[in-house]
Amino acid sequence: MDIASLLGIVGGAAMIVMSVLTSGGTLGGIIDIPSVFMTIGGSYFAMFIAAPLKKALGMFKIMGKAFKVPDFGEKNIVINMQALSEKARREGILALEDGLDDLEDPFMKMGLRLVVDGTDGNIIRAIMENEMTQVENRHMEWIGLINAWAGFAPGFGMMGTVLGLIGMLNNLEDKSSLGPNMAVALITTLYGSMMANWLITPFSTKLANQNALEMRSKEMIIEGVLAIQAGENPRIMAQKLLTYLDPVTRKAIEADVLKD
Repeated sequence: MDIASLLGIVGGAAMIVMSVLTSGGTLGGIIDIPSVFMTIGGSYFAMFIAAPLKKALGMFKIMGKAFKVPDFGEKNIVINMQALSEKARREGILALEDGLDDLEDPFMKMGLRLVVDGTDGNIIRAIMENEMTQVENRHMEWIGLINAWAGFAPGFGMMGTVLGLIGMLNNLEDKSSLGPNMAVALITTLYGSMMANWLITPFSTKLANQNALEMRSKEMIIEGVLAIQAGENPRIMAQKLLTYLDPVTRKAIEADVLKD
């Protein structure tokens, strides 16, 4: 589990509570059920208009990925690619066919299958890059829907505030209720802002970061596959792939990968 996501939710809630209490307010003063219906319920059901039913219902599953620590196996990509490159240089490209079914990564398997079939390098790159683009497009479509929800929430919060003000103005003769009614009217704006800035937008940001990491791993695979297809020196290929890694990860495997 990604502790950072859990810490962000729990810590954010704690800071909100502390802010309310230290300012002399009470938790009961910021809890309003009609405002919950308006901001959370209203903005979510707006997603059924903005997106197909399947996607509107599936958003929570996608957002749940923010609680998982992704592992796209960058270390294994470098190690496996170097081993495959050495095998291809020793035994020939066709020798790679024997181990293709043992590969867990379907993207790597697809690329190496093209190599074994004798496909031109430019065609291999075009096919793999198109596959990578389609994967990223699917990811960004989900992220775009989540961002849309983040945009709807403050709008519904403002609508709730307007409705509250209308109710308040209809009862101006009761001066003692003006203050409490104004406070309740503003709670929907608070809820909408909290949803957008504390929860939904951070979820989409983390998912976008995960997408970037996955695309980086696929770029590494493409470079490795093309290096094997071109018959590059395995050591040179490994050095090329290591440039994709952060300094800490690179240092951890560099000694083993580039050993003489």
